[in-house]
Amino acid sequence: MENITSLSDKRREKQINYERSILKDLTLTQLKTKAYECFGVFMHSGKFDYSAIEDGCIDFSIEAYLLGASYSRFGFFGETMQTVNARSRREEKLLVDQLFDYMLIWGNPGENDFKNESIYYACEFLIHLWWSEGFEKGEKRLKLRLH
Repeated sequence: MENITSLSDKRREKQINYERSILKDLTLTQLKTKAYECFGVFMHSGKFDYSAIEDGCIDFSIEAYLLGASYSRFGFFGETMQTVNARSRREEKLLVDQLFDYMLIWGNPGENDFKNESIYYACEFLIHLWWSEGFEKGEKRLKLRLH
């Protein structure tokens, strides 16, 4: 007797395989380096525990990378990166807000509004950086027919 699989199961399996293949281009060293570039300056202030937030930065960076890679098909079909980014702006903003909340909880930045604003811009920069990187890698894989 044959197993009956649903269309949603097949789609999910295809998505997982795509994510595995796209993540092969990404290294942990790259993720840690970019996270340190964005948030290392806050560590030197003395009140920011970088070791507590590094794992979260890596997780959110991977999510942003995968989001950009999933939207790269629009770039492959002729849209510019800016128009595709506008298309995914809501999901990217959600990642930025979640990373910022994570920073406020685990990073212990205090009540300084100026510092909190700086942290938000650093979160925004990190997410957009990895979104762009994922977009470019995904588009390259599509052009090379590696999808």
